[in-house]
Amino acid sequence: MGLAMATDQELIRQTVRDCFEGWHDADVARMDRALHPDLVKRSPAEDGGAILTKAVMLQACAEGEGTIAADRWVKIDIADVCGDIASAVVRSAPCRSTSA
Repeated sequence: MGLAMATDQELIRQTVRDCFEGWHDADVARMDRALHPDLVKRSPAEDGGAILTKAVMLQACAEGEGTIAADRWVKIDIADVCGDIASAVVRSAPCRSTSA
């Protein structure tokens, strides 16, 4: 008998949990697993126009930027899966930064 393989849906949900829970627990290994190597997050100019890469996110995680989250919960709805690309809607308690 072989090992049971995780479904795409389970893998997507685990990746989302790794990202959110990794951030809140300052678990760099989980964040590293979850984030794409070419990640670039941009915030609007009115919010400072920050550009965040995977390296910046991992450094912030290591410094505990997300560890003060209060009511921690995550609801994941997978909207679409096409090949190796997935789209998910994630609802969670607001993320707060320790530097705020």
